[in-house]
Amino acid sequence: MASTIKVNTLTTATGCTVTLGESGKTVALACGASQTGFGRTGTVDWQTGSIKTATFTAANGEGYFADTSGGAFTMNLPAGAAGSIVSVVDYTNTFQTYNLTISPDGSEKIGGINANISLSTEGQSVTFVYVDGTEGWKNVQDSTSNVTGRQFLEATVSGACNSLITSGDYKTAVFKGPGTFTVCQVSSSSSENTVDYFVVAGGGGGFFAGGGAGGFRLYSTAPGCNSPLNNYGASPNTEVTVTATAYPIAVGGGGAGTAGGPFPYSAPAATPGCGSTFSTVTSAGGGAAGGGCTPTPAAGGDGGSGGGAGYNQSGGALVSGGSGNTPPISPSQGSNGGSGQHVPGAWAGAGGGGGAGAVGTDASPGGTMDGGIGSYIADPFVGPTAPSYGTAGPVSSTRYFTGGGAGDGGTGGSGGGGNINPSPVHNGVTNTGGGAGGGYANPPGGATGGSGIVMIRYKFQ
Repeated sequence: MASTIKVNTLTTATGCTVTLGESGKTVALACGASQTGFGRTGTVDWQTGSIKTATFTAANGEGYFADTSGGAFTMNLPAGAAGSIVSVVDYTNTFQTYNLTISPDGSEKIGGINANISLSTEGQSVTFVYVDGTEGWKNVQDSTSNVTGRQFLEATVSGACNSLITSGDYKTAVFKGPGTFTVCQVSSSSSENTVDYFVVAGGGGGFFAGGGAGGFRLYSTAPGCNSPLNNYGASPNTEVTVTATAYPIAVGGGGAGTAGGPFPYSAPAATPGCGSTFSTVTSAGGGAAGGGCTPTPAAGGDGGSGGGAGYNQSGGALVSGGSGNTPPISPSQGSNGGSGQHVPGAWAGAGGGGGAGAVGTDASPGGTMDGGIGSYIADPFVGPTAPSYGTAGPVSSTRYFTGGGAGDGGTGGSGGGGNINPSPVHNGVTNTGGGAGGGYANPPGGATGGSGIVMIRYKFQ
């Protein structure tokens, strides 16, 4: 049963100590009661029910959460008395953008100087104690660690042909066709909002010569992605830092080939591949292959990689292959197509299409006009257990893309380049950006370039 003792003063019969309570027990002040004479313990009472958004005057013994997201303002310190204490913290992590000014009362000082100070560090929290008239308010605690939970980038993928694959702490959005990459939430670590990407355009169509491969653009921090065309080295590709928005993705289709008719084998030109796009990054479609015609031979078309050149049926000088890396960017997105030539009664040859890693082979007596080799991405970009993308190449455990189409008697470049017609017509491989194989005999005509692909890799956990 509780009991009540009513006294005005407790004092000692002897000695200097009055003991309240006993070991293991709690002495509590009644609700609403206050104490005096014990002094402060060096802490403040945090005012969680009143977030400050405009200029205010602090009170001794209180701590405040200052929200400067709407603009800078001032915290006025109270009149100082020895032992007075005030604290403040950056509530919205915006002091670096909108500063909080701390102003002393009248002629009082902060750190020995009668002047305002400015808190301008993201997440900063400080505690001031008033010492005396010489130094005034002293900053006894200053933290900029801003301990917060980790927020990772989150995204979704739309489009029937498209998917998200997971490898370790990363996801890769794979677009085999058009769709949308939607960033639902950005990372709290700004560096993780700069994503890796792989953007490949459609390959050029074939004719007599091989079609040029689509443009190849890669930015990757994945281990092993050491292609000279990625972000390593003196000429890095463009960085893409995403925000919480939707990014339309364009995946370029391959260019159509064209049939060569009876002598003089003239025909409408083949068509170039179509470009692929993610954000500010565009890779150019592969250049169309040249044909054979009289009196004007068909040069290879320009593009991500250039198309191989045809030749003049009546003979004549070398015909130039198309220019790669058109329009020009650094590092280069592709290579030139091979040249074509006809020496009546001796030999004739149409050039191979250029690939991301090498030029198409020029025509030569008895030569094979191969498509230029493509380039590769390492397994970590899409994960070692992911479905196979690209085609086999000369480097183990890699995936090749954007090989040039074959010209006369040649072989398509590693990375989806089509081989030589006559039979069957060899298209560039789907979703590699490979150029189409050339040719004109049974059945007549060149082939179609391979479609492109877009991949976006980001850290999700």
